[in-house]
Amino acid sequence: MSTKKETKINTLLQQIPQGAVVLASWLKTHGYSYDLQQRYLKSNWLESVGRGAFKRTGDKIDLYGALYALQSQAEKEIHIGGRSSLSLQGFAHYVEMQQSEMVLFAGGGINLPVWFLNNKDFSPIRVIKSSFLPFDIGLTTYTVKTFSIKISNPARAMLECLELSPNHFDLEEALLIMEGLSILKPDQVQTLLENCKSIKAKRLFLYLADKVGHSWYKYIESGKINLGSGKRSIVKHGVWIPKYQISIPEIIA
Repeated sequence: MSTKKETKINTLLQQIPQGAVVLASWLKTHGYSYDLQQRYLKSNWLESVGRGAFKRTGDKIDLYGALYALQSQAEKEIHIGGRSSLSLQGFAHYVEMQQSEMVLFAGGGINLPVWFLNNKDFSPIRVIKSSFLPFDIGLTTYTVKTFSIKISNPARAMLECLELSPNHFDLEEALLIMEGLSILKPDQVQTLLENCKSIKAKRLFLYLADKVGHSWYKYIESGKINLGSGKRSIVKHGVWIPKYQISIPEIIA
C-alpha cells in the first residue's frame, strides 16, 4: 500500500471512536468511495456489521456504538429514553429493574436500518416511534468510552414513561421515580410541558410532581400549558382527581 493510502486509512481509523460503528454513507461523503471501502474490508482494516455499516477490525461494538453512528453520522432522530435513560442517570436504581431491553424513542416516520434492528451483538431493544415531543428539546449527553450519545434528560424521560402508561409502564413505579426527581430545573420542565402533545402525560406529570411536593413544582406556570379539556380516565374504576381531571389507580392517589 502506498504512503498516501496508508495515511488515508490511518486518518480514518483515528476518526472512528473505539467501539463505534461507521456508516458507508458517511464514509462516502468524507471521501472514501465504495470501492475504497471494499478494499479496506479485503485488507482487514474494517469489518462489516451488516449492509451499509462497518467497524474497525477487532472492535467490539454494542448498542451505544450503533446509536453513535445513527445520531452523529446519519443524523437520525433516535435516542435512549424512558426508564432506560433514567436508569443510566441513576434515577431508577431504587426501583426493581427487571427490564431486559433498552427503550429507544424515534421519530414517527424514521426508518431504521436492518443491521441495527437485527444485530445480535446488541442488547434487546424496543423502539417506540412517536412524535409527542419535539426531538430537539430535553436531551442530554451520555459519555461511553471515547464518544457521547444523546439520551433523554430526566424530565423528558419521565414524560416518556408516562406516555407509555398505564399499559406499558406501571404508574406506581412512575410515582417512585418522580419522588427522586427533586433536582429538575423548572425552566426545562416548563419547556417540555409546553411543547408536549400528550394531554395524558402532561396531566400525570403535574399530578405526580404536585403529590410528592417538589420545590420546583411551584415555579411551573400551568396556565401556559395546554392541558386539554374534559375528563381523562387513565384506568377504569380509578380514583378521581378533580384538580387534574384524571382517574388514576388507587395505589398512587
